[in-house]
Amino acid sequence: MNSLHQAFDADDFREKGHQLIDQIADYLNNINTTTQNEMPVLPWRSPQSAYEDWSQYFLEKNMSSHFYKKVIDTSIHLHHPNYMGHQVAPPLPDSILSSILVSALKNGSGLYEMSPLAAPMEKIIIDFFAKHIGYDNQASGFLTSGGTLANLTALLTARQVKGFGDIWNEGNPDKQLAIMVSEEAHYCVDRAVRTMGLGTEGIVKIPTNDKFQVDIEQLEATYNNAITNGKTIFAIVGNACSTSVGAYDDLEQLGAFAQKHNLWFHVDGAHGGAAIFSKKYKSLVKGIEQADSFIIDGHKMMMTSGLITALIYKEEKNSYRTFRQNAHYLWENTQEEWFNNTKRTFECTKFTNVIELFSMIKNYGADIFDEYVTLTYDLAKVFAERLQVHPEFETAHIPESNILCFRIFEKEKNQKQLNELNAKIRKQLTHEGKFYIVQTMIQETIYMRVSLMNSFTTIEILESLIEEILKIKYQIKE
Repeated sequence: MNSLHQAFDADDFREKGHQLIDQIADYLNNINTTTQNEMPVLPWRSPQSAYEDWSQYFLEKNMSSHFYKKVIDTSIHLHHPNYMGHQVAPPLPDSILSSILVSALKNGSGLYEMSPLAAPMEKIIIDFFAKHIGYDNQASGFLTSGGTLANLTALLTARQVKGFGDIWNEGNPDKQLAIMVSEEAHYCVDRAVRTMGLGTEGIVKIPTNDKFQVDIEQLEATYNNAITNGKTIFAIVGNACSTSVGAYDDLEQLGAFAQKHNLWFHVDGAHGGAAIFSKKYKSLVKGIEQADSFIIDGHKMMMTSGLITALIYKEEKNSYRTFRQNAHYLWENTQEEWFNNTKRTFECTKFTNVIELFSMIKNYGADIFDEYVTLTYDLAKVFAERLQVHPEFETAHIPESNILCFRIFEKEKNQKQLNELNAKIRKQLTHEGKFYIVQTMIQETIYMRVSLMNSFTTIEILESLIEEILKIKYQIKE
């Protein structure tokens, strides 16, 4: 057997595969037991040190099991209950298994002939989302790779639909097109507008209120000012929820405003859109059924392993208007076909990650998302209550989601000193590896920020976080 054929040997794969599954299972078991304190959330080392270590390892001969262990040991551990950093959920074991199947089959889901299972599965999953949003049977959409690409695709659709000619083929019209968006919107919306060739002037920021939501009182003034300055507004984007503090915009009011001015209404629900599944928190997205388009990330609040974002359109016909091209080696015609997603997505090739969502929903139903969202959102509220009564802490907001921003506060220090102190504490905390949290800047003020993404995180663990932060604070003062 030559080396190439040997690399495909099924018995060798079986042996290594069993080893890997056993190692992952042991990892998942150990990380949520009493041994968790022995495993750092983030095994911190400098980039140069990591580079030198992996450079040396690259030259060594090792067993596959040794490689798997080294990868696990040197990774950040999302399944650790002390992980509360970025908005990335620890993947559900069911999703991990499905992702192995996705990688093994490597079916390209853009074209029906390349993956006869992907298109039917995607249609079922999109219908599942549409039902929970409150859309009727005219809704449609597809899965794509991440919220950045999904938001860009939705805004490209909005520009194409809102009566400026065939922009996809003829280019932008001779006018300054623009969208309205909260000043708290994710930076990918700004990036999408620039990618569309609309420049800095193409994004009109709407001021926010004291809850970091779009200030509804300032919508008309913001719109009229933009029109006076020669801009043509074609879309408005609502947050469900914002990235920095997890604030939900008033989607009902935004929808009414969009209808009044004939604007495309898009909702960025990459993180907080999963509230559609929560009986307790679904009111946060009241009015979402008015949206012309809506996105939701599977890898955030739906616990998928792969990078998966659903883009759902209220009207199916609009999902075909973004990209219109001839590709005779792919399609027999350019007609609308729900089963050939390359006619609707930016991606020409994408894997059948839908298997992860399909399997998860088939096995657990919407209840698992209800439980996950409700548990993590509830936990953020309890944590905020503990911090608010603590004399050495200050919270930036009352949490609407599972995101909370807070800081150490000392009256005798000015803002610059407080910013330096909180940044130092966060950095030391992270490098020590006991907890992983991030920081954010809100109105020139640095806050520590948690996204409670792990269902095994408890209020007792969060109280330990408080103790650890105070311990570091006193060490710095000494």
